[in-house]
Amino acid sequence: MEANIIKIIENVGFPIAITMYLLIRMEGKIDQLSDSIKGLTKIISSKI
Repeated sequence: MEANIIKIIENVGFPIAITMYLLIRMEGKIDQLSDSIKGLTKIISSKI
């Protein structure tokens, strides 16, 4: 795994590697946020 990370940094540069890492880590949180928004939309719709 570390060898792959080093290879990515060598090939695409440090800023792009950091961006990819952060996007991968944030993906799960973005999915949870999207689900929460959908749930809130349903609740608000049922109250109207």
